[in-house]
Amino acid sequence: MTAKKVCVVVGLGLGIGAALGRRFTTEGYAAAFIARTTEASGPLAASIANTGAYGCDVTDAAAVARTFAAIEREMGPVDTLIYNAGSGPRGTVEDIQPAVLEDAFRVNTLGLLLAAKQVIPQMKAQGGGNIVVIGATSSQRGMARTAGFAPAKAAQRSLTESMARHLWPHNIHVSFIILDDALGQHRRRTELKDEPDNFFIGPNDLADLAFRLTARPRSSWSFDVEARPLFAVLHEPASVAV
Repeated sequence: MTAKKVCVVVGLGLGIGAALGRRFTTEGYAAAFIARTTEASGPLAASIANTGAYGCDVTDAAAVARTFAAIEREMGPVDTLIYNAGSGPRGTVEDIQPAVLEDAFRVNTLGLLLAAKQVIPQMKAQGGGNIVVIGATSSQRGMARTAGFAPAKAAQRSLTESMARHLWPHNIHVSFIILDDALGQHRRRTELKDEPDNFFIGPNDLADLAFRLTARPRSSWSFDVEARPLFAVLHEPASVAV
């Protein structure tokens, strides 16, 4: 068992998970990566000191309980939970199948609930902690082709806000990062090769934002925090770009 603070990163998608792990370990944390399998997280953990990889289906309550028990046993109680797992199918209400929407709810919202319930007792016992949820602009609006994604993200944000209202008095800072537009990791830059650099959010910059939220003094805690690239600000109407 390590004496370091422990950060658990749930979900490695789009390069955020790796950036989060590196950012927190540079601040003296031990980091645990949770993904459906360890195919990607295992080699990543092997490349970063003081990290471990755990395979887990975050929609399976028994698997989540076993995984967090193993993390506490092997690393110590969790100080920071970052929930980055997400399912984002695209399609209109006519396109998507009911199972697609149900799966999005299970990954985005049920998984968050299951993970949070495992760490909250540990955080209360330690006198505080942090829960950071990586959300999306779709949590605030439903575009035509986000019928399988926006409802799940809206539910995720509502759950996170409920958690914040309940847990802030217990010195547990719960926050929701509204991620707007594309992350600038290699695959997305390849897919969107005609877009300018300012179209993308850097994964390392997003990881830095998440860390700084956990380091904020209690007098200036935040709930909704937007991460928006310059492109989005410049190309949306003035009434929207904030």
